[in-house]
Amino acid sequence: MDRIDLVPRLARLVVVAVLGGFASVYVLAELPSPVPVLLAVAAFLVQVAYVLTDARPWWLIAVQAGLGCLGVLGFGMSVGMLGFVAGSLLLTAAWPATALVVAAAGAISLSPDATITTLLIALVIYGLVRMIELVDDLFAARLELAMAAVAEERLQIAAELNAGVGRSLAIVGGLDPERPEMLGEILAVTRQALADARAAAVDYRSLSLAPDTASARALLLAAGVEIEVRVGHTEPLGPTGALLAAALRDAVSDAVRHGTARHCLIETSESEDSVRLRIIHDAPRTAVQAADALSEAQARIVSAHGTLTLDLAPDGRLTIDARVPKTPPARPAAGSATGTPGGASGGAGAGWRLSGVFGRLDVGRLSTVGNADSAYRLSVWLLAAVLVGFCAKALLRVPAGTLVPVTACLGMVVFLHLISVRGRHPWNLLVMAALTYLPILAFGSGWLVVAGFLAGPLLLALPPVAAWPMVAGVMGSVAGIGVTMDLDPGVVVNLTVSTLVTGLVVYGLGTLARLVKELQTARERLASAAVVQERLRTARDLHDLLGHSLAAILLKCELARRLADRDPDRARAELADVVEMAGRAVADMRGVSGDGREMSLEVEAESARSVLAAAGIEVELDLSHDRLPPQAATVLSAVLREAVTNVLRHSSARRCVIRTTSEGLSVANDGVSAARKKPGSGIGNLTTRLAALDGGLTIRTDGGWFELRAVLDPARLGGDADRVGAVAGVELGHDGREVVADCSRG
Repeated sequence: MDRIDLVPRLARLVVVAVLGGFASVYVLAELPSPVPVLLAVAAFLVQVAYVLTDARPWWLIAVQAGLGCLGVLGFGMSVGMLGFVAGSLLLTAAWPATALVVAAAGAISLSPDATITTLLIALVIYGLVRMIELVDDLFAARLELAMAAVAEERLQIAAELNAGVGRSLAIVGGLDPERPEMLGEILAVTRQALADARAAAVDYRSLSLAPDTASARALLLAAGVEIEVRVGHTEPLGPTGALLAAALRDAVSDAVRHGTARHCLIETSESEDSVRLRIIHDAPRTAVQAADALSEAQARIVSAHGTLTLDLAPDGRLTIDARVPKTPPARPAAGSATGTPGGASGGAGAGWRLSGVFGRLDVGRLSTVGNADSAYRLSVWLLAAVLVGFCAKALLRVPAGTLVPVTACLGMVVFLHLISVRGRHPWNLLVMAALTYLPILAFGSGWLVVAGFLAGPLLLALPPVAAWPMVAGVMGSVAGIGVTMDLDPGVVVNLTVSTLVTGLVVYGLGTLARLVKELQTARERLASAAVVQERLRTARDLHDLLGHSLAAILLKCELARRLADRDPDRARAELADVVEMAGRAVADMRGVSGDGREMSLEVEAESARSVLAAAGIEVELDLSHDRLPPQAATVLSAVLREAVTNVLRHSSARRCVIRTTSEGLSVANDGVSAARKKPGSGIGNLTTRLAALDGGLTIRTDGGWFELRAVLDPARLGGDADRVGAVAGVELGHDGREVVADCSRG
């Protein structure tokens, strides 16, 4: 199982550990009295149940309140016990009541420290629960960004194809079979469209460096060149891959063209912000010749703020070293100023124009990214608030004359914690260790409460096998210093345990903040992968569908030109076929890009397979339907897209089975959630679409599997399903019974 799949469980384990740390303080404080200890354990268990239960019933808060009042008023336990119920109230609509609980704690204890402790526990519980919710939301929508990015990519692909190939097909479709003199223009336009389509397919394919690396290996081996390939980058590379693939193709072609190379090394590597490609071969070339062969690739890389250098060693070995940023800037569309399809630069220009579109994909415009950023900022703010609360407790323990320097030191500690959330900084630990022990010489025993601020970063920065012994050492040092300062044994025990609890709180909030960031990064990486996979699919379809149609049109045009003089009637018939074929080619183009009102069930199924596979879900795809009318294909495509969305958002599926027949579609997955959810508005949208074709929707759960089945009668098209608005997110029922949507109510 991928680590990302474990993130929600890790988040809950962290929360249980932090709550256990709080409970341990009260258990140790009440030993050996059995009843108060049992009350502390019960409060811990009820709090865990409340935090980890989605419903969070009110009666659990009532139980918490009863345990807290019984412990504080009946057995004289610390008022900090009331912090549990205060934290639970913060999560409800009755959150203002939290102020009353904190005020009551202050009135009972008459201690600022105890009052702050109550408030701090409430804030920690609130922060832990909110971060769990953030983790769950981001995990549930982990591929929402990928799907949105693919949708935007389809729009951009459609726009580019319409501007180039679509314009050419419009000219061909406007051909008058009675005017054979137009053949010359039509031939030129068709050749240009075919070149554009082929160049675009090559360019889409080059967004991943792997295919070109494999092609280079095969080409060099066929030429008798000993080849070594060292792959040190991770796919997908996106536009960076397109730039490096172009350099690789040019370099290898140049080496093979002269037939003198004997050895070649292709090596890739990546750093945090760039990808590097090195090619070393021994084909004897001059520096000028090599530079000329790579001039076009070099210009493109330089325009993307990258570098391409050549070094010719005395022994004749040529080293080509290319570095490209991972997010190169978009390049202006080639040929956009020209009026001919594809631009003045021909097919190559069209290809580069399309890869520029990839660079223009702005994931920041997608709302899911903004939500993820907000989630991460909220997690950091919650951590900061809790750290400030602990600092306030520390300020109560130091002499009044040292408040200014103590505040400055605590501010430095908080700052170091917050920057540590973004990554591991070993030097931070050295600074925090110094801030933990050196100020004791100036501020006295009151500064010992800061030791927990060192325990937390140790747990965050080091592996458990190294971190826990060091945390134990910090706790031991606190106990030793307390004994040396002749502190009361109870105070020493309290400071020692508090060091662990503070460390656990800091570790818990810091870990949850990192998990939020990790999920955000994973979502963006999956979005990039999904876009690249969509472009690779487009490249295949351009080659197999549109390329075939354009080649057939070109062949027909050539035949008509040859027949124009000796058999005019047959020439006109061939031109009529050309016009009809141009219409079909337009449909192919729209199917490739997902443009137009009509949707292709085959294209949608392949896209679903790609997105589900990117999520680590095993897909079984069985397309056994006959040729469907456009309306039926469009409606079933919408159902499939919505069903896949729900597999990603509302389940923990590992397998998904997609089957089609001439009567409909079924999508089943093995990730049934335990939560009960009522059917949402998406069911209504889908049933409205199906009702337009006299169809029905069936939902069934059985043996851990969930199945959504759409059945329709293509022979009875009772309306325009295509005019129904966008489909909303479907929320699926999991009550173990079959639910048949009522299609009679549109």
